[in-house]
Amino acid sequence: MSRYEFMAPCHFGLESVLKQEITELGYEITQVEDGRVTFVGDEHAFCRANIFLRTAERILWKVGEFKATSFEELFEETKELPWADILPADSKFWVAKATSVKSQLYSTSDIQSIMKKAIVESMRRSYNIAWFPETGNEYPIRVSVLKDIFTVSIDTSGESLHKRGYRKLVGKAPISETLAAALISLTPWNKDRILVDPFCGSGTIPIEAAMKGLRIAPGVNRHFQAESFRERIPSRYWSEAREEAKSQELHDVKLQIQGFDIDRDAIKIARQNAEMAGVAEQIHFQVRPMQELSHPKKYGFIITNPPYGERLEEKSALPALYHDIGATFAKLDTWSYYLITSYEDAQKHIGRQAAKNRKIYNGMIKTYFYQYPGPKPPKNTQP
Repeated sequence: MSRYEFMAPCHFGLESVLKQEITELGYEITQVEDGRVTFVGDEHAFCRANIFLRTAERILWKVGEFKATSFEELFEETKELPWADILPADSKFWVAKATSVKSQLYSTSDIQSIMKKAIVESMRRSYNIAWFPETGNEYPIRVSVLKDIFTVSIDTSGESLHKRGYRKLVGKAPISETLAAALISLTPWNKDRILVDPFCGSGTIPIEAAMKGLRIAPGVNRHFQAESFRERIPSRYWSEAREEAKSQELHDVKLQIQGFDIDRDAIKIARQNAEMAGVAEQIHFQVRPMQELSHPKKYGFIITNPPYGERLEEKSALPALYHDIGATFAKLDTWSYYLITSYEDAQKHIGRQAAKNRKIYNGMIKTYFYQYPGPKPPKNTQP
């Protein structure tokens, strides 16, 4: 088996969650940066990382890294990377995406064009042919530039890993699947505990919780870009990884997960999404205002994504809403509750300081994950 270096981007603030996931999958972490975890693995890692990781946005196969402050340097440094060891002679390759931050070379279109020419020149020199048909398998190349350091990689995922395939419909302000999975992982919730999302929208948090509780791998039912890298990764590796995932699923478990929302259309969408995810029987969805939340059992969990008030017309309603959140949650005094919001005065109106407050970037929006852990159940009542 060969040794490969992979980069897994994630939401800023969730690097520790992704690092733990990769470690549990059995791979060695080599670097943790803002919004990215780097690790090493063999050919099976192409398959297993894409299929199993819940909080990574995609899996990138790292080609190399160099410094360039001029387009001449960029051309020469790109040309020296081992492209013939990576790209077959008939492969279709292009620089699919480039980003540049605090660098002298900031025109992403020029970076993409020059790098493509440099790769062709490198391939021409190695393969000793003048023209490449590009009729074979696709190898999308990505480059990120930070302070003149170019990091070059091959995208192995294709569509972002947050696209599990079950969310065909979304509500007004959906939370991404990867972020929802990470929030659940930041709590002590497990499959034997009650979980309620009183602002469930299109159902992402309850569905991700159900998939985690049943140990359904997030990518087991979708396909990935690297499945076309047949010269390097035999198709049986993908079959073996999916079989590994299927063998770990739990089929004799009944979860206690509920999702509420005041929007009837959102609840309809949530039920359809849960059906697509194969967890509809595990989640009770209901049209119900948050203020009516109650539960006869103790020691449950609330994990939710309430309105942020990103639209100006909604901001005036936030103080009253968060006051109601605090009053409603206070009635469930043995429960633990966790909420993500960008509303700066959330704790003030909830009326209670969070035990922990983690800063997470949801896209370009700075949010806070407020954590209010409740008392632990008595030992004799714990599963």
